[in-house]
Amino acid sequence: MALAEEGQGGGVPVGRVDEVERALEQIRAQRLRWVELFYTDLFGGFNHVHVPSHTIDADSFESGVPKLDGSSVRGFREIHESDMILQPDPATFGTIPWGAEHGGTARFICDILVGASKEPYGHDPRGIARRTVQVLADAGYDRSYWGPEVEFFVFDSVKLIPSTHAVRDAWGGAGYLIESSEAPWQAPDGHGAIRFKEGYHRTAPGDVLEGLRSEMCNILADSFHITMDAHHHEVATAGQGEINIRFDDLVPAADHVQDVHFIVKNVAARAGKIASFMPKPVFGDNGIGMHMNQSIWSGGTNAFFDANDAYAEVSQTCRYYVGGLLAHARALCALTNPTTNSYRRLVPGYEAPVFIAWSRANRSANVRIPFYHKGRPAAKRIEYRTPDSAANIYLTEAALALAGLDGIRKKIEPPAPVDTDIYKLSPAKRKELEIRELPGSLGEALDCLASDNAFLHGVFGSTVLDTWQELKREEQLQLNLRPHPYEFYRYLDV
Repeated sequence: MALAEEGQGGGVPVGRVDEVERALEQIRAQRLRWVELFYTDLFGGFNHVHVPSHTIDADSFESGVPKLDGSSVRGFREIHESDMILQPDPATFGTIPWGAEHGGTARFICDILVGASKEPYGHDPRGIARRTVQVLADAGYDRSYWGPEVEFFVFDSVKLIPSTHAVRDAWGGAGYLIESSEAPWQAPDGHGAIRFKEGYHRTAPGDVLEGLRSEMCNILADSFHITMDAHHHEVATAGQGEINIRFDDLVPAADHVQDVHFIVKNVAARAGKIASFMPKPVFGDNGIGMHMNQSIWSGGTNAFFDANDAYAEVSQTCRYYVGGLLAHARALCALTNPTTNSYRRLVPGYEAPVFIAWSRANRSANVRIPFYHKGRPAAKRIEYRTPDSAANIYLTEAALALAGLDGIRKKIEPPAPVDTDIYKLSPAKRKELEIRELPGSLGEALDCLASDNAFLHGVFGSTVLDTWQELKREEQLQLNLRPHPYEFYRYLDV
């Protein structure tokens, strides 16, 4: 069915009744005792509740399951308006592989509805993504494809101060110790260690986590029905990996990223390790990004492709879309790079984009046009390189699509592409080429969003952005209030 018809309100979307019956049949056939209902909070956290499988029937997918207290979820409802409903999406049926330990567990990803009205909840990130699909369809783009590249670290352990003695340590010190058997600071005599910036596509014995990543990918394919493209060790030491999933429509692609986060964390934990999507945990080495490959389509035609374009076979529509991304890039950071730690990654020298520019293949620009083959309309896409894996994937995809669409509507022509290493250009040359810089902190990004958010209106309600900015500014404040360990090194003897 057309994307424009999908889940814009309560009730089972047209053409989905068969999916409901197939999901219920799978629960019966596999004799699954539990159903796990997942939903995403405003900041990207995956939350869940278990219900006995016998309580789930066809009406559960239409009327929903009244099992959510919105006042207990950060960024959701107040206590006097807290009754909310989880509406399972039958297309997201999967099974939890370790659920067999408890009699078997099915799982669904849910949309969030408001109380008795059963209206879509405005702060539901998945609902925001669904509304973006409708806005694209209304603009004539009945399909969009998204291919997020998910990076992460798997550490042997991370020891923190403050620890269990929170009150004492909060006053008396702070620090951390990352342990990884493949890191140069821990591998015995450096044997088998991966040096900084030398981890890309490394094999064993340096890559000690290939088996764990394969297990993660097998579960994603077998239990969550996700088509895998690749997995490999990434550039950094200390267990940096990447999992590539096949591109999909906007909402399913975001669902898949949430599944990747869930499985990566749980498989690592079950192996006695800790997985992290923190953008920049290791000083002096690469951080983790989430490059967003994207294209928009109309009537089966890729709107980004033009065989007659000599530069990169991109259409004028694609150029306008890129223009929108570049015009709003600083404001987008408040959503695509949403933590204080995100801006430890966005610094020169570590392959992360710092400058606002576009290019055919230049990885120092924050918008890249992959160009591995010529004459392939279906493969034409853009890669937005700014986001990191701490971002809420639903909000990220929605914001990028709306920024690009704003560029198309306003016919925002991007500056000329930059086909040189931007890091090596002088400030004067960057100014001449109209190359701006991304924000240097979360606070600066929030300031940019406060002054540039009209392109999000109609999909992101004002209360969503207000709540986001209020809580994110509190995160920035709490960081600013605390002395940093490096400050002791620099300033203890002043």
